[in-house]
Amino acid sequence: MAEAHSAVAFSFSITHEGWDVNFDREVLHLVWQSGIRSWKKRFFRFVNNLRSGVYPASLESLWLTLTVVTAIHFAGYKVPYDLVGKAAPYLSGSSVLAHLAGSFIVGLLLWLVVIYVIRYTFKLLLMYKGWIYESREKGSSATRVTKVWTTLVKLFFGWHKPMLYSFQGSLPRLPLPSVEDTMKRYLRSVRPLLDDENYARMETLANEFQKGIGVKLQRYLILKSWWATNYVSDWWEDYVYLRGRSPIMVNSNFYGIDAILMYPTNVQVARAASVIYSCLQYRRLIERQELEPILIQGLVPLCSWQYERLFNTTRIPGRETDKITHYQDSKHIVVYHKGRYFKVLIYHKNRILQPCEIEM
Repeated sequence: MAEAHSAVAFSFSITHEGWDVNFDREVLHLVWQSGIRSWKKRFFRFVNNLRSGVYPASLESLWLTLTVVTAIHFAGYKVPYDLVGKAAPYLSGSSVLAHLAGSFIVGLLLWLVVIYVIRYTFKLLLMYKGWIYESREKGSSATRVTKVWTTLVKLFFGWHKPMLYSFQGSLPRLPLPSVEDTMKRYLRSVRPLLDDENYARMETLANEFQKGIGVKLQRYLILKSWWATNYVSDWWEDYVYLRGRSPIMVNSNFYGIDAILMYPTNVQVARAASVIYSCLQYRRLIERQELEPILIQGLVPLCSWQYERLFNTTRIPGRETDKITHYQDSKHIVVYHKGRYFKVLIYHKNRILQPCEIEM
């Protein structure tokens, strides 16, 4: 009971002598600091998502567009189709405020249209796959189409440095191959593994699938590909990854070691603290989107969505299928030692603990 009372930050009691208020300043300060840290992370996450959402443009271009539209309108020139003049009568307030509000709305709409056109154009450029089949031999040169494509793609990169999730909205959808093409590639892949008799049997099964249930399944995939950027990722996660009943410690989970090139120390707890600190620094880079997205040949971006669940994520086991739970923030890590789990705090006064502090 004494421990429970000591854990309460605020208490209020009424006795025959009057009322009494007790509070723990240190606990209230920790609660306040925790709230401030949480709201800061939400704010910066919102700003970073907004910056990534308008890439390759920037938020500064919005203010420039609003300024130009307002200046042109008040200079007596008509913004395209006199949109500001047509919108002003429908806005309440004085004439000047109505025209300012109209300029803001029209400028914002024009900016959004331009952003959409730029992002869609960039997505169309990323759909080009001819660069994959270009010769990489010494002395060979790319085709004229690939050279033009490379120049256009570089124009989008030249505006400002991309953030981790800057390309997510511009990535093309996963292309859906036809059933016939899938069967041809499947038969070509199994041909070296089968003799003539078994391969002939496999051809028969492939033809039956292509003319039978494959047609119906293809319609489902086409329907899903219309509203999902990747028609297979969520099904793979739900029906293959989370329903796998084999041990995940060595078959699925990733791990890291600190003894690749050198041994910094022979003290195990010190090495563990250094690894933890390095992981926390890496998590901070992900949260702030300061990591650069992976680019193939410095041009074609890869999807960065998996970074989102690299930390603050746990897999909750189930009888038939597991469930992935992701948290927006986490202030502790879990240490497993000799059959027991320990909760270790990693923050103190809104800062990450140093390796020597984690070691203690």
